[in-house]
Order: sequence, then C-alpha cells, then structure tokens
Amino acid sequence: MPSLRHAFLSRLLGTIRSNYPAGDVAALRTNLIRDNRAVQEMAPVDVRRQHVVHVTAEHGFPVSTLRRRNAREAQPGAARTVFYLHGGAFVKPAAAAHWRFATRLAEELDADVVLPSYLLAPEFTVEDSFEGMLRVFAEVAARSPGGVVLAGDSAGGGYALALAQALRDAGGPQPERLVLIAPWVDLTGHAPGTAEAAARDPWLSYAHLPLYAAFWAGSEDLDVLAAPRASPGLGDLRGLPPALMFCGTRDLIQPGCDALALRAREAGWDLEYVVGPGLLHVYPLLPVPEARDAFDRVVDFCLPPVPVQPRG
Repeated sequence: MPSLRHAFLSRLLGTIRSNYPAGDVAALRTNLIRDNRAVQEMAPVDVRRQHVVHVTAEHGFPVSTLRRRNAREAQPGAARTVFYLHGGAFVKPAAAAHWRFATRLAEELDADVVLPSYLLAPEFTVEDSFEGMLRVFAEVAARSPGGVVLAGDSAGGGYALALAQALRDAGGPQPERLVLIAPWVDLTGHAPGTAEAAARDPWLSYAHLPLYAAFWAGSEDLDVLAAPRASPGLGDLRGLPPALMFCGTRDLIQPGCDALALRAREAGWDLEYVVGPGLLHVYPLLPVPEARDAFDRVVDFCLPPVPVQPRG
C-alpha cells in the first residue's frame, strides 16, 4: 500500500496541474514557446553549492557537467559518467528534482553528471537536437573509461531509449547501463489501456498527450509519431544494454511501459521492469518513502561488479 505521504502528494498534484488549456492549440504553442525562451536553465542553488558546474553549448544547446566539489580525482581508467535526460513532456525544462536525482546517483557511483538541456517543443522537434545529442554522448564516453550510465525520466526516458538505439546502430561507444523512469516511449497514444490508465492518474493530462507528442515529433501523422526517434518503444530492441525500468500503476504512461517490457522479452533484451502498485508517475524522483527503495535499486543496478579475487 502506498505511504501516507504518497497519498497526500497524489491529492495535492491532482489540484495543481500546471498545463495551459489544451482546447486552443495555437495559444498553447505560443505560451509554451514564450515560457521556454524566458527560462535560463541551471542547476538549483543547493546543487551548485555542492558541485563544480561546467556548461558548454557547442552542439546547439547547453550541456552541463557537474562534479562534486570534494570528489577525489578519478583514478586512470576509473572515471564514470551519469548521462541524464530530464522529463517534462518535451515541452518543459529540467526541474530541481531532475538535477538532484542525477547528482545523487552520480555521487553514489563516484561519477560525474552530464545533463543536456535539449531543445524543447513546440519551438523545436526531436530532429533539432538528436544528432547533437549523439555527438555529446560520444564525447562523454571518450572521457569516461569506467563507462556511462544513460538515464532519463518520462520524456527524457524515451529520449534516452531512442539514443541507445541510435548508438547501437552506429556501432560506436555504448552506455553500459540504461535507467528508464516511467519513460514515454510510445507517442502514438495507441498502447492498449491508455484511456483507462489516464482515469487512474491524478497528475498527467490525457488531453495534452497527443498535442505534446505532435509538437515533439513535428507532425500529427501516425507514421511520423511511430518512428523510432519519437517512439523508441516501437523500434528495434535487440542488442541494447541491460536496463532497469520503473513505472507506477497510477501513471498515464504505464501502458507504454507494459508494452515495452513485453516487446523486450520477445526481443531478448535484458530489461528489468519494476511496477509500483498505486504509485504516481516518476515516483522514484518524488519526495516519498517509496523513492528511497527505488533509488537504492538503481544504485545497485549501476554499480560495477566487484572483481573476484583469485584463491591462493
């Protein structure tokens, strides 16, 4: 049974949905573009106090690299990186919870954090940052001999899976682990049970789902929405790195995650799927007790194996 804090948060989120009305698409587009142009993305103050932050924009969007101020210098061959893609339905910038989750994970793994501020819809589509994101990953992998954990939540989880597929196809450096937190992997909205899941979800908006999907894909055409860069859950899942996925049952995204888990088994992809009964969208990032267990599970999944010492 979900905790009392989770129950309280569920009620609270149901009263403070922050979307602009979906009925006027032109106004929705205008308002989102205005808001995103006004935002200067940066880590929250508490994260900046504890980390050295380096920001570049060589690939057309800001990319923040963070290292804990008191971190030991990485030993040769040991440097690792958490490459984190934030959620927000592809139309909102990173929130404080994204920065804090990613930096906490990196601290547990003795790793740096790379958090790209990818170009947001509706002003931009997936095509406007995808190639640049691939180049950023290649640069990060080149300086991370200990490996890269590719992680993301919600829209960022879908983006992470799409990147993993493209990296596999390119044949270059690959992430060693994938962490997908309630990833939005099917933008068609056709996953069985989506309408029923929407009725259980007090937070996400079913009316906005197809609008944000079309903004990101750049089209309402079903073939465009189903293409792997937009809907990686419908793409080729063979040969991907081991992955850990979370989703609650009070989540509009759950049917897409269920379908992904089924297709993963059929494809022979090593995907561990953790379903949180009664839990909200991206619950591992929320200030609830259930998030602590999920975080510990992520850390255990991402820690490198302990070398076996030879006997004698």
